[in-house]
Amino acid sequence: MRVLGVDPGLTRCGVGIVEVAPNRRARLVHVTVVRTPADMALEQRLLRIADGIAAEIDEHRPDAVAVERVFAQANVRTVMGTAQAAGLALHAAAARGLPVGLHTPSEVKAAVTGYGNADKRQVQTMIARVLGLDEAPKPADAADALALAVCHAWRLGSPDAVGTRVTNLTPAQRAWRDAQGGTVDSPLVRAAAAAAGRAPRGSSASSVAGRRLGA
Repeated sequence: MRVLGVDPGLTRCGVGIVEVAPNRRARLVHVTVVRTPADMALEQRLLRIADGIAAEIDEHRPDAVAVERVFAQANVRTVMGTAQAAGLALHAAAARGLPVGLHTPSEVKAAVTGYGNADKRQVQTMIARVLGLDEAPKPADAADALALAVCHAWRLGSPDAVGTRVTNLTPAQRAWRDAQGGTVDSPLVRAAAAAAGRAPRGSSASSVAGRRLGA
C-alpha cells in the first residue's frame, strides 16, 4: 500500500510518500517540501503548489492520498492559506481517481505516538523510528506529511477508517485491508502499553513486550 501525505501550507507544503505492508511495517519512498515565497502573487503560489503536488502523484503513483483536515484557528490568514493548499491536494487526487483521507492533527498524533496531544518533536521522533531513519526529515512539514501518510495507511483497514469508502478502494487497497485483518492498534501504541506494564485489548503481554518500535 503506497500513500502520499500532504501537510498543506502556502509557504511550505510537505509531501511525503510511504509504503506500508499488511503487518504495518512502513518504509520511506520519498519526501519533499514545495516552497513559495511570501512576496509572490497568490495565484502564482497556488499554481506552484498545485504543480508540485501533481508531479509527486504522477511520479510515485500512490494508491491513496492523505491530507490534514483544516480546522479553525485564531489566525484567519494562516488557516485560509492552509485550506487553499489542502484544496489543491484534494483536486489533484480527485482528478486522478484516487481516494482521499482527511485526518486531524490529533488523529495523526494518536496514530504514530499513541497520544493525541503529542508535540511536534515527539511526532518527528516516532515517525523516524517507524520508517527506520536515523533522524526525522526536516523541516517539520516533511515529517508531518509522512506522519499523515502512515496514519492513513494504518487506519485504512480499521472499522473507523476515515475518508475512504469500501466502494472507492482500489484492488491494491482491498488486498491490503483484507490481509491486515482489521487490526486497529499501531505498533507504537502496543510498545507504549508494554512500557506502561499493560497489554492492549486482544494482545498478550509477552507479545507486546517483545515487539520493537516500528515493527
